[in-house]
Amino acid sequence: MSHRTWAIVLAIAGAAAAAAQNSTSAANVEAFEKVWSTIRDKHWDPKLGGVDWQATHDELRPKVEAAKSDAAVREILNEMVGRLKQTHFGIFPGDVYHDLDASGEHDSGDADIGIDLRVIDGRALVTEVYPASPAGAKGVKPGWAILRIGAHDVAPVVSRIREQFADSSLLDLRLNRAVVTRLQGSEGSAVMVEFLDGSNRKIAVDLVRAAPRGKLARLGNLPPTPTWSEWRRLPQDIGYVRFNIFLDPDGLAKTMEEAMKGCRDCRGFVLDLRGNPGGIGGLAMGVAGWFTDKSGQQLGTEYLRGMTLKFVIFPRPRPFLGPLAVLVDGCSASTSEILAGGLKDIGRARLFGTRTAAAALPSVIDRLPNGDGFQYAIANYISQGGKPLEGLGAIPDQEVRLTREQLLQGKDPALDAAVTWIQEQKK
Repeated sequence: MSHRTWAIVLAIAGAAAAAAQNSTSAANVEAFEKVWSTIRDKHWDPKLGGVDWQATHDELRPKVEAAKSDAAVREILNEMVGRLKQTHFGIFPGDVYHDLDASGEHDSGDADIGIDLRVIDGRALVTEVYPASPAGAKGVKPGWAILRIGAHDVAPVVSRIREQFADSSLLDLRLNRAVVTRLQGSEGSAVMVEFLDGSNRKIAVDLVRAAPRGKLARLGNLPPTPTWSEWRRLPQDIGYVRFNIFLDPDGLAKTMEEAMKGCRDCRGFVLDLRGNPGGIGGLAMGVAGWFTDKSGQQLGTEYLRGMTLKFVIFPRPRPFLGPLAVLVDGCSASTSEILAGGLKDIGRARLFGTRTAAAALPSVIDRLPNGDGFQYAIANYISQGGKPLEGLGAIPDQEVRLTREQLLQGKDPALDAAVTWIQEQKK
């Protein structure tokens, strides 16, 4: 090849590289502007706590324009949102965004294999196998570890999310969703899941996804969401109520009414909010009304831009006034935290489990023009005790952590602790 030809090739390559660099630089500037303007327009406090937001823009945009790498841009953006000194504002790499949203890796749909799970000590563990589920039919048990879903190992996904969100109260919730979404797909579709069973043997199980538990409920423009609620009377004469989401007012009201009628003479109640991600905020007030006879009490107050919402409790005609235990964990979020934290603050309930997700605020994750993820909150919530749930969460009165060994033995330590406490209370 002649010197002239080499010169042409190098010139073309250089031009292509420059074009790619300019494109990346433009996307980074667009990302900066989107983050800055979103906070300016949507933050609940127009004054941003006294931060001069325009000055921040004018100071940091030139640094973004001059940045030599995506990591450098990310650092500048995190510096900008960090000046708010608030949680639930942050920038994270595009590959982590992909890990959090795996919907494009499998058949679309919300059919599943019929289990609940938590990531404990870095491993995705089955915490419950639903009756008449695909997993139950194949002999899957609580405590089994999920190693592989289809062709993908679970460990690298868990590791990346743990590294990126190590200091985030949302870690448990994000880990859970990352694994759950990989197990979901269209009804009737097949998925191979490799487990580590109770004897630490690797077992590959072929499963056919089935319709999720419960009935579909719809809220506004959101897609239909499976909802279910249940109650039972425990052998210790203690009522137990559990529901997966605050999205079915009629169904939840019916379950609560049945629980009260069937357990009015019970020595206590357990309200299990573990894994409940929230939903309709007003339902927290409705549920709380079953457990107090005092008018005018509040769970807390939410502050949005130009609006204040007070979560006032309206007592039911015949509420249950005995001991009340509430179970929570790192996957209890939003409305679950409002209810649990508020009941604790007014002295009505004792909390058992682990700290909640500290995600009581409406929080959004958007994808930026450069591919990175951007999380931001649009409201502030102060529980009745005077502290924000955002970033702090609802703190259990008695911390109870779950282990794989307990799951393999069929134990539920948080529920056991709650039952023991209720039994210790005077009738």
